[in-house]
Amino acid sequence: MANIVAIVGRPNVGKSTLFNRLTESRKAIVDDFSGVTRDRHYEAAEWIGKKFTAIDTGGFVHGSDDVFEEAIRQQVHIAIEEATVIIFMVDVTTGITDLDDEIADLLRRSSKPVYVVANKVDHAKLHHDSAEFYAFGLGEIFNVSAATGSGTGELLDAVVSHFPEEEEEEDNELPKFTIVGRPNVGKSSLTNALLGVDRNIVTPIAGTTRDSIRIHYNQFGHEFLMIDTAGLRRKSKVSEDIEFYSVMRTIKALEDADVVILMLDANDGIEAQDINIFHLAEKNKKGVVILVNKWDTIEKDHKTATEFKERILNKIAPFSDVPVLFTSVTEKQRIFKTVETAMEVYQNKTRKIPTSKLNEVMLDIIAHYPPPATKGKHIKIKYITQLPGRSPMFAFFCNLPQYIKDPYKRFVENKLRENFEFSGVPIQIFFRQK
Repeated sequence: MANIVAIVGRPNVGKSTLFNRLTESRKAIVDDFSGVTRDRHYEAAEWIGKKFTAIDTGGFVHGSDDVFEEAIRQQVHIAIEEATVIIFMVDVTTGITDLDDEIADLLRRSSKPVYVVANKVDHAKLHHDSAEFYAFGLGEIFNVSAATGSGTGELLDAVVSHFPEEEEEEDNELPKFTIVGRPNVGKSSLTNALLGVDRNIVTPIAGTTRDSIRIHYNQFGHEFLMIDTAGLRRKSKVSEDIEFYSVMRTIKALEDADVVILMLDANDGIEAQDINIFHLAEKNKKGVVILVNKWDTIEKDHKTATEFKERILNKIAPFSDVPVLFTSVTEKQRIFKTVETAMEVYQNKTRKIPTSKLNEVMLDIIAHYPPPATKGKHIKIKYITQLPGRSPMFAFFCNLPQYIKDPYKRFVENKLRENFEFSGVPIQIFFRQK
């Protein structure tokens, strides 16, 4: 089950700073892609062993001041519907504003856990000033300084207390695939095309979240669960910010999947939000297949597909060992190839390499291309083993693991991919003391 923590509040109270603090992100939350001013506002995070996705709602607000405030109200509605826990952020140096009061009024009516966070409490005197926020009637006030990190530990302890204990999944469960992508790329059409007219293959299975419909697919020698987020109940009284809403749903579906089928529109190519979803799947160690839909609408020659694929792989680098398929759902082009490829990626994700084979292949490569010496010390890798887990993880035992640099780690990963089939799957590599 996906745990989502939404940070809501009016502009300039420090939501993005807190978001970076919670996700331990040193980078700015702005990615420079052509035509995109602000993006990357959802990121995987972890606290005391509990994983969650943090969402900075501020990044989804665009337009003039009037539109700005209306969009904030919409996002609070959506956060109330979709988030596991809501952080309501206010500014202790400004006090309560009319917009703060409006947001508090919406949050009071919800049944979701809400934490009021007074930001910019940078010294002891301001602790008393935050008392006025008790007037919201939302319970305890957490005093923090998002810039320095003070107070965030206590806040996170409270937030994660609402997450259910993760249950160990049974090894014999069916593979779980989910189709994600921006609105109108053809997700629902692909689902319907795969299911066909024989509705007997549709078996609703009670999902872990109230809004994930799991469809049991068993045709043409393939059996898996398809997590379908299309056609879900409409929200009443909410004029939805479509992008923000679709991201909320995507995160829930993504975290429940083994393999993510990321669907693009051939006319648009890969856009910033697609890249964000891809990196979130990578960070959560999910298998990935990229599906370029509406390929029949593109004028092409013998080089078009190759060039299109190269552009996609360049934008998702460095993890670019990912299958890219070109399809037209309306023309039924290569839709079953999608299923076959997703099954292959799932097999890659669960692949176990015998230790003897791993050492035979990789130690020979390392002998010819050893890690570069550092400070006159030579690094010797003695032994390699695959670690148990739901995605490929490898431990390389050596005498000086602290001297292994990132370029050599990438070299080792590339050699693993060349010699063993891990297409579409993130690999983790650890160097440990022998």
